[in-house]
Amino acid sequence: MTDVLVSTPLDEARLAFRDELLESGMLVATSVPGIYGRSGDFERIVTGLDTLLGESFASLGATVLRFPPVYPRADFERTDYIASFPDLSGIVSSFEDGDREHRELLAAREDGHAWDGWLKPADVVLTNAICHPLYATLEGTLPEGGSVHDLSGYGFRHEPSNDPMRLQSFRMREFVFAGTPDAAQLYRDTWLDTSVAVLASLGLAVDAVPANDPFFGRAGKMLVSAQLRENLKVEIIVPLYGDLHEGTAIASANCQRDHLTAAFDIRTTDGEIAHGACIAFGMERTALALLRTHGMRLDAWPVDVRALLGL
Repeated sequence: MTDVLVSTPLDEARLAFRDELLESGMLVATSVPGIYGRSGDFERIVTGLDTLLGESFASLGATVLRFPPVYPRADFERTDYIASFPDLSGIVSSFEDGDREHRELLAAREDGHAWDGWLKPADVVLTNAICHPLYATLEGTLPEGGSVHDLSGYGFRHEPSNDPMRLQSFRMREFVFAGTPDAAQLYRDTWLDTSVAVLASLGLAVDAVPANDPFFGRAGKMLVSAQLRENLKVEIIVPLYGDLHEGTAIASANCQRDHLTAAFDIRTTDGEIAHGACIAFGMERTALALLRTHGMRLDAWPVDVRALLGL
C-alpha cells in the first residue's frame, strides 16, 4: 500500500495505528487508501455494537428500515448534496451502448488509454449519508407526533486517506426523527445524552463538542459558520493520539432543520414543513476507537466491555 508523505507527528501516529491494525489482521489492505477488508474479530465488534445500540434505543419504538448502498440519482439531486459536497460524492457510471462502442472501449483499454469516456451516468448514485434515502419515502404528511426511523447501512465518501479512521466505504447506524421544530430539537438533545452514556460505558473517553460539516467552496464557509453559531451539529469525539489531536468523531447528533424535509415536501399534521434530527454512529470508527483504547486482542479487553458487546 502506497503511503502519503508523512509530515507531522500526527501523520506518523495515524500510520502507526494503521500498521498495527494491518499487522494484527484486524484490517486487510487493498490498493486504494481508505478501502479495507475486515477480519472476523473486527466484525464481532461491529455486530456487538449494533446489538447494543438497538437495545439502547429500543424505547424509541422506531420503524426499522434498511436501504442498499445505492439510491436514485433523482433523489440525490433533490438533497442538494452535490452543491455542498461535490468532492465527496460518488456517481455510478455504466456502459449503455452497443458492440461498436464496446470494441472502441476495448481498443482504448488495450492501448493503455482511458476507457471510462464510454460510460454514462446511471440512474443511481452511491449513498453518501444513509438517512438520505429515507426522506423520499416520507414525502407528504407525517403522522401525529412525527416519525422515528432506525437505519443502518453503508455510506461512501470520496476522501482517500491513510488515516484508518477516515474510510471511503463505511457503515452507519442512525436514528432519525422528523416532526415539529421543537420536537426535533428536543429529540436531538435528549438522545445525545444517551449516546454519550452508551459510548462511555464501553470504556471510551468520549466528549461532546460543537462541530460542522466539511462544506465545499466559498459558499460552504458561510454554512460552516451558521452551523457552528446555531449549534446544529454536535460530535462525540474520542482522543486517540494523546496531545497530538483533540479527538476523532465516532458519532454525532444533528439538527437538520428543514434542509431535507423541505426538499421532499415533508409536513407535520398542521401543514407546516417538518424539521429533521438524527443521532448517527460510525460503526467502523467506533470499533477502531475500541481497538485503539483496549488493544488488538479481544480476550484482553475489560470484562464489562466484552459483556456489553457479547464478545
